[in-house]
Amino acid sequence: MRRLLAAALLSLSLIAPAFALVSPSERLPDPEQEARAREISKELRCLVCQNQSIDDSDAELAGDLRRIVRERIAAGDTDEEVLDFVVARYGEFVLMTPRFRPATWVLWLTPGLVLLGGGAVAVLFLRRKRRETAAPGLTGEEEARLAELTGRRNPPDSAP
Repeated sequence: MRRLLAAALLSLSLIAPAFALVSPSERLPDPEQEARAREISKELRCLVCQNQSIDDSDAELAGDLRRIVRERIAAGDTDEEVLDFVVARYGEFVLMTPRFRPATWVLWLTPGLVLLGGGAVAVLFLRRKRRETAAPGLTGEEEARLAELTGRRNPPDSAP
């Protein structure tokens, strides 16, 4: 029983900091709207921390962004409208996963192009390596001698 209680307290102590980031005063009364706000908050980058979502950050600006998200949801905006509002205000950088637009094509396509280029270089390298290590062809004398030893009448390159 003591072990179970200790495990429960340990689990609660590890989970509690995550709940502390969104203060009770920020939470929406409707659980469905609050769940939407939390999901949207996971998609938005903290502009101070830069590699944390506003849901995970305790920076003051992240708190302001969380409040903006909740205000927009309470006003009846859809998830896309909330994201569009925040992007219009703070720029595309605020999104954890940038949208696929002409301005971000390089960001999205570069990894694939690098992978394809690396694959092409590897194939060319392996072909060249195989050609260099291949045994050289036999001379005419060697082919004649091989034909004599194996009992063939004509060497492979000569006409019948």
